[in-house]
Amino acid sequence: MKKNEQLMTLGWREWVALPELGLPAIKAKVDTGARTSALHAFEIDRYTENSVDMVRFLLHPIQKNQDFVIECTAPLKDKRLVSDSGGHREMRFVIETLIVIGTYSYPIELTLTDRDTMRFKMLLGRTALENRAVVDPAASFKCGKKNAKLVYGLK
Repeated sequence: MKKNEQLMTLGWREWVALPELGLPAIKAKVDTGARTSALHAFEIDRYTENSVDMVRFLLHPIQKNQDFVIECTAPLKDKRLVSDSGGHREMRFVIETLIVIGTYSYPIELTLTDRDTMRFKMLLGRTALENRAVVDPAASFKCGKKNAKLVYGLK
């Protein structure tokens, strides 16, 4: 984003899309205390396709719904040691993918980790927000609300 462009204003939680992963909607917690962004993933499988390192993983994109599962694939960008909020260190796969927030879209890095026990299946960290957004901690869904069940065609 150029310096003269206006920053988007986000609430502490926002609906985002990750179209390259086949995710039209996922609720993300906006966390300026976290440096990296994280996406819920389980059954992560690393493989090679046409000489490119790839990852295939499953995720539950809807809060409180363990039955609905999406399979995603992405080129593997890196493997990094990441500390969670409790200070536990974990080696995680890193991917880069396009994020869509409201009318904005740009590539971000995501670490893959099991967030099944967490309320939000995605954490949007400050690196993905730098020079792009300001956060209003008293607000939610500044970029619009979605009904994930309707988006995914569920009842």
